[in-house]
Amino acid sequence: MTAEFDYDLTPDQWDILKALRLPAAARRGVNRFVLDRLIALELAAMCGDGPVITPRGRSVLLRGSPRLWDVAA
Repeated sequence: MTAEFDYDLTPDQWDILKALRLPAAARRGVNRFVLDRLIALELAAMCGDGPVITPRGRSVLLRGSPRLWDVAA
């Protein structure tokens, strides 16, 4: 059984998580404080000299934010 967690991410965290899907050359500068929070939540990781999205981060991104669900409803 896998545990599902709801992440209450800030808009900046959602933006960076979405940006991590892009190739490193296509990304703008990343706010290091926000990135560190995503790394602490295991939604992102450092690989070499740049950040990458983790499988957990990809899953959270695909599920989306419950707050966004409310807006769409």
